[in-house]
Amino acid sequence: MIEMVNVSKVYKNGVTAVNKLSVKIEQGEFVYIVGPSGAGKSTFIKMLYREEKASEGSIKIGKFDLMKIKEREVPMLRRYVGVVFQDFKLLPKLTVYENIAYAMEVVEKTPKQIEKRVFEVLDLVKLKHKARMFPTELSGGEQQRIAIARAIVNMPGILIADEPTGNLDPDTSLEIMDILDEINSQGTTILMATHNSQIVNDIKHRVLAVENGRIVRDQQEGEYGYEI
Repeated sequence: MIEMVNVSKVYKNGVTAVNKLSVKIEQGEFVYIVGPSGAGKSTFIKMLYREEKASEGSIKIGKFDLMKIKEREVPMLRRYVGVVFQDFKLLPKLTVYENIAYAMEVVEKTPKQIEKRVFEVLDLVKLKHKARMFPTELSGGEQQRIAIARAIVNMPGILIADEPTGNLDPDTSLEIMDILDEINSQGTTILMATHNSQIVNDIKHRVLAVENGRIVRDQQEGEYGYEI
């Protein structure tokens, strides 16, 4: 579960990116985060995996209290909160298998555990046959699927997807959404920041609309609600 109460983030230059924001997201939900550029969506997301620290308020994610968490505990939080980025962030000199395995090596899983789980997530994203290839040998959609596999390999309770279809064509975007829906059906909470109105309008989930650092709309089975 995610609970934010009266959360604000003021940057050193005086800009208030998030302003007294409160929201609760239950385990297993799929939530879109929408809003115009500069609305505070990115800051909102970054606070959830402690890329940014809130200036005030309360943020609780599972057993973690993000206002009290120590720096040495942040890696533990990030095992519970997986993140998928728009630009994939794959390591170019590692194979597909090695990119995913690396996420398990840092948490000291055994080679046998790693091999079993890596091929499980590759099967989920339908790219088991590309395990020995390098990121540069993959299409954009395939790279995003590998990025998703890496983000879920340690079985996080929450998956944050920041514009995961932003660089992809419509058909590939739908393939990514199928994968995210499958992950969600297995119990993982998904938060997806997006400007893709067609996906939000066609594949219905809860919608949080952020403007001026606040949630201005919270709709179950909501619409995108902005002109593109």
